[in-house]
Amino acid sequence: MTRIFFLLIAFSIFSNRITAQDTYRVKADKVNVRASNNAKSKVVATVNQNENVTVIDANDSKLYKVKLKNGEGWISKDFLEKVATSTPSAASPQSTTTQTNSSNSTTDVIYRVTTDNLRVRQKADPKSKVIGYLPENENVAVIDSADVSYFKIKVTNGEGWVSKEFLVRVSPVKAPVQKNSTSVEVPSINKDYSNIIFFAVVALVMGTILYFIFKYSNQNKILIGISAVIVLVVIYFCFVTFIQPKKVSGTFVSDAETQYKTFDFNTNDSVIVKDTYTDSTFTAKYVIEGDMIKLYDQQNMILLLIRDENTLVGEGFTRGIFTKK
Repeated sequence: MTRIFFLLIAFSIFSNRITAQDTYRVKADKVNVRASNNAKSKVVATVNQNENVTVIDANDSKLYKVKLKNGEGWISKDFLEKVATSTPSAASPQSTTTQTNSSNSTTDVIYRVTTDNLRVRQKADPKSKVIGYLPENENVAVIDSADVSYFKIKVTNGEGWVSKEFLVRVSPVKAPVQKNSTSVEVPSINKDYSNIIFFAVVALVMGTILYFIFKYSNQNKILIGISAVIVLVVIYFCFVTFIQPKKVSGTFVSDAETQYKTFDFNTNDSVIVKDTYTDSTFTAKYVIEGDMIKLYDQQNMILLLIRDENTLVGEGFTRGIFTKK
């Protein structure tokens, strides 16, 4: 009987030790760690909300003995809850991924707390509700710095606002990455409707003249015919000159000493250019504004004036006359 009694005592002690090695999570915003299992004993440390601690003694009815990084202490069991156990192989990758994502998402906005027990408030207002505290030298992620007095930060259990005068930046903001633009691009066209308006006015005037000639010519067919031909010729000339877009085709070559030697307009929107300075060729997009052709090489804008369908006049880097072969 005595042996059974001692076995039960040993089993109870062994069971308590197994339970005492379990991991618990802190439920309160900030919990005091005391030197002994006395609620009035000296506070040796503090533990923040959602931090995990290892309980090494759970025999006391009110306080648990926990293992800290720098020693041991006692915490009220009312502020602890047991964490479900999981295999390290399953938990480790997830934990690593979470930490990596958190690090990546806050790389540019990490601040350090410069005072102890910094109050975290619900709103950017000194009179709003205090939802937590931050210890000195704690790193936090600032997610909104627009307010003049408060920074919005991300904490373990949500978000809150703290006074910006108690935070100091510990990581610089990365400069925005500027993407290099493409070497060849289509120049923009400034739309000009003056030619269309002018053509409409000319067509209206010529139409009015033709109407009065037809009305007061006493049915003179010869006069009406000649007038109609003149009106149509004038309208067609204005259309070709002011409305119809210019087109270029073929290869244009210059005999002068210039950087760009030949322009081969093989399609409606691209041209092959020969660069004598680099002894190379490249393809560029181009647009036509009135009588001017605009295209870009890797660094410079090239301007060509359309004198007629067989002659182009170069300006700037292309100064010279280019004739169609």
